[in-house]
Amino acid sequence: MESISESTVPYRPTPADITLHNHKPSDPAKILFENVQILDSTGRLPYPGSVLIEGERIVSVGDVDPSAAEGAFRIDGHGQKTLMSGLVDAHTHLSWNNARNLDELLKLPVEEHVLATANSAKTYLDCGYTMCFGAAAARTRLDIAVKASIKSGLIPGPRTLANAPEIATTAGATVPSITQYADGPHEMRKTVRELIKLGADNIKLSMTGDNFLDEMPSQETYFTLEETVAAVEEAHNRGKRVCAHARSATSVKMCLIADVDVIYHASFTDEEGMNMLERQKDSVFVAPAINLPIATCAGEAVPFGVTVEMAEKQGLVHEVDVACKAMAEMHRRGIRVLPGGDFGFAWAPHGTYARDLQHFVDRFGYTPMESILAATALGGEIMGYPDELGKVQPGYYADVILVDGDPLADIAVLQDQEKLHAIVINGHIHKHVVSSGEHAA
Repeated sequence: MESISESTVPYRPTPADITLHNHKPSDPAKILFENVQILDSTGRLPYPGSVLIEGERIVSVGDVDPSAAEGAFRIDGHGQKTLMSGLVDAHTHLSWNNARNLDELLKLPVEEHVLATANSAKTYLDCGYTMCFGAAAARTRLDIAVKASIKSGLIPGPRTLANAPEIATTAGATVPSITQYADGPHEMRKTVRELIKLGADNIKLSMTGDNFLDEMPSQETYFTLEETVAAVEEAHNRGKRVCAHARSATSVKMCLIADVDVIYHASFTDEEGMNMLERQKDSVFVAPAINLPIATCAGEAVPFGVTVEMAEKQGLVHEVDVACKAMAEMHRRGIRVLPGGDFGFAWAPHGTYARDLQHFVDRFGYTPMESILAATALGGEIMGYPDELGKVQPGYYADVILVDGDPLADIAVLQDQEKLHAIVINGHIHKHVVSSGEHAA
């Protein structure tokens, strides 16, 4: 392999527009959550109080002036329910359609695929996810079109940064049927430009193999440093973010030298790469997308033809072990690791997203609070709006969920849609389970 030399990228990406226009005539001008436990994602332990929303924003947290809350629609937490920020999926595939394998993704005719993608967006919101960072689409404009429909209020869904098909080099695609190909710096720049012209917020590089595939192991790297730098420079020059499927140790280091914004998987990060990550921890995010391999190794893919023995032979069992140790070390070093990713397979279907938060606790050594901070406050950071998304604070967008229970005592409660008694995004009430005493004042 060629030697890796230092390089710099001249510009950082600018935040994409994540505004929504989803208010309905029936939406109240003010919403008051009262008698709730406030988990504000600042790191503070939950505390009792009220939260007042006006229009799209949170205006008061804790002690709310009764006169300011006049006329508000009141939602009572009865002193037991937890009000917290909506969650983030940092590796979203809206157009993955719960297929048995990636080759089945395009078996759906395009019309049905659009509907399935829109349904995935609604499912994310139904599960309390108000932020989605796109990580590749199965068809060229699926994410882009669905994002536009969410923004306009035509369909329900989270705030979304849209991706397009991932970019791979010749013979380096994990899913050939849904991949854009580019070889060399010139083709990389051209392909990035084409995807940005279509409306993509994010650019995805598929840099390594994947142990799910028999002849493309995770530790093989298919990009050169020059190709990686060219793609990142082109995206950053146009204000866009770059994420990369990068499982191998070499690919992680290439990402860091080239200034990739989000590194996916990073399973085999070595000591040199770990040190580089630590030095650049304020400018890079890692999203391991660990649920799919964990589910596969646990036998959940057996009904779909993938046995535990097959997973072990493919190296998945080893990769899960190595990746969990790497994520625990990243956590120890203060590197920003976020949950989410690769949901939309038959044995990791849409709607099961919050399993990742449990993995952070069980596999990476996070406390429940740390896992929730990764799924909320860091969500605001990866979306590009750390002062407006991911916390329950005055001035932040009103993207909140009301949980029947204490996720710090049992983080699995976030996996139960029945426990989500209210979901508000941009001040719009997406879901509300009516309790006694709730009314317009």
